Amino acid sequence: MNSLKDIYSSRKIFFYAIVIIAALILLSRLFALQVLNKSYRVSAQNNVLRYVTQYPARGLIYDRNGKLLVYNQAAYDLMVIPGQTREIDTLELCTILGVDQEFFARRMRAAVQYSEYAPSVFLKMVSSETYARLQEVLYKYPGFYVQVRTLRKYTYPSAAHVLGYVGEVNNEEIKSDPYYRAGDYIGKNGIEKSYELQLRGQKGLKIFLVDVHNRVKGSYQGGRHDTIPVTGSNLVTTLDIDLQRYGEKLMGDKNGSIVALEPSTGEVLALISTPDYDPSLLVGRIRSENYTRLQNDTLEPLFNRALMASYPPGSTFKPVNGLIALQEGIITRNYEYFCDNGYYAPGIHVACHHFASFNMPEAITASCNAYFCNAFRLLIDNPKYGSTAEGLNRWRSYLSEFGFGSKLGIDFTNELAGFVPRPSFYDNIYGENRWRALTIISMGIGQGELGTTPLQMANMTAIIANRGYYMTPHIIKAIDDDTLAVDQSFRQRHEVGVDSSHFEVIVEGMKGVVNGGEDATARWVAIKDIVMCGKTGTAENPHGPDHSIFVAFAPEKNPKIALAVYVENTGFGSTYAAPVASLMIEKYLKGKIENTWLENYILNPPRPQVREEVEEEKEEEIKEEEIDEKN
Repeated sequence: MNSLKDIYSSRKIFFYAIVIIAALILLSRLFALQVLNKSYRVSAQNNVLRYVTQYPARGLIYDRNGKLLVYNQAAYDLMVIPGQTREIDTLELCTILGVDQEFFARRMRAAVQYSEYAPSVFLKMVSSETYARLQEVLYKYPGFYVQVRTLRKYTYPSAAHVLGYVGEVNNEEIKSDPYYRAGDYIGKNGIEKSYELQLRGQKGLKIFLVDVHNRVKGSYQGGRHDTIPVTGSNLVTTLDIDLQRYGEKLMGDKNGSIVALEPSTGEVLALISTPDYDPSLLVGRIRSENYTRLQNDTLEPLFNRALMASYPPGSTFKPVNGLIALQEGIITRNYEYFCDNGYYAPGIHVACHHFASFNMPEAITASCNAYFCNAFRLLIDNPKYGSTAEGLNRWRSYLSEFGFGSKLGIDFTNELAGFVPRPSFYDNIYGENRWRALTIISMGIGQGELGTTPLQMANMTAIIANRGYYMTPHIIKAIDDDTLAVDQSFRQRHEVGVDSSHFEVIVEGMKGVVNGGEDATARWVAIKDIVMCGKTGTAENPHGPDHSIFVAFAPEKNPKIALAVYVENTGFGSTYAAPVASLMIEKYLKGKIENTWLENYILNPPRPQVREEVEEEKEEEIKEEEIDEKN
């Protein structure tokens, strides 16, 4: 009997011991969770805590001379957490916000669909005046609070295609980068997009204690869990805003583009596409409406012609074909060809307006079609290549070194490659081995299937100015005043595989275009005291009048600027593009315009029938000045 009692007593003690041990484990766990570990307490108190994202100020953007182009101003978004709202005076709130009750109901439905317990934007970009009134009564509206952010402001109504714009993130952008949440903003185009990571900075977070009346009582635990936003980096662009604005003024209501580069560095001095738009149109609550209007505009102001338009380069391409022919030994500087008002071959006639014999520099100056058709035929059908296809491939390899047929790699996301046809392109049209140089002879004068962008043509001109190399064009000079923070690939020279001596031959001809005799195609736009080298071109346009093109660099020695100018539907290169290029160069190198006659000609162009008379009068003046100088 005693043994049974002993057994029972032992089991009882064992049971009590187990209960006590379990209780101690449970109590220690509760102590750890409630006292040592604060995370569960924070989760339990979510209904009285408000998590507010601290948006950083986006980085500022300057031009190459330190002029401020883009800055920030405060903006206010009214946020809502549907699960925390109560019955409120919706009429009063709608009156303050300047919206109707239908809008209120629609936004609340959208907020509930997004999340009952997560904040979403109820009304974007509330004005400062409305924000001030709202702050006084916000305690009446549980679940509503104001989120401070910044909007972009522009010092000048210029350079919209360069600067780009900022817009709200879409679902794809949120999925591709976990940094972003619904309602965040991101660079959508231009510099704002290309340098989004540098400009956006880093978001912070503030946790506030809020009472039942929606009033902030202070930071949670003294701000121990807060994080500070990091301001975005400031960017110094290569742009000269004065030159940019002047170019936009010269283009006026014309369609076209201007790309100006510093040859020795590849820095973009001006990048103009017209028609353009005021960048402030795509900021704030009016952005969506204005974007739709711009997108539907038949003149396509959102289209960046400087980087995306592909044109036949016309006669401005003759210097490249001349360089290739010289390098391949097909012709020499003094090789002459007689132009009999065009180029003739069996079944072929390419028109020209000369009846004279030219060497290479003279052919550049006079823009002789016959000379360059002959040079192209000799190059493509050269027996040493084995076949016409191999000849075309050899020509294409040179063009590739010049950057044609592919993207140059400028720091924009919307650059296009242009088009340089392969042999397979013609095989598909004519059949393999069933075409020759005469079939594609128009590419000898920059026409036919060839397509180049204004950026590529400006880069080609920089290569000639540099006598054989280029630096990848780029728009950013420094990040937070640190030039080494910029992609160092922009500082690498790209040699094009043509001897520098051959470039001197082409430069001689381009110098003659502006500073030569009666055969010069653009001598009426010469700049006093500056030797400008250029080349006129006319791009055939099957949809209307031809496009006026001009490429140029200056000065002849140690060039400081190289550019390409396209003015659509205005005819010969000397008519509009050459004067615009001349004025741009004079503005950049002199800082002012002395040739006010030429400036007035572009800003107030005469009627077509008068224009020829004006140009003839100017030509007569030049001849009289030459006679006076000789005497």
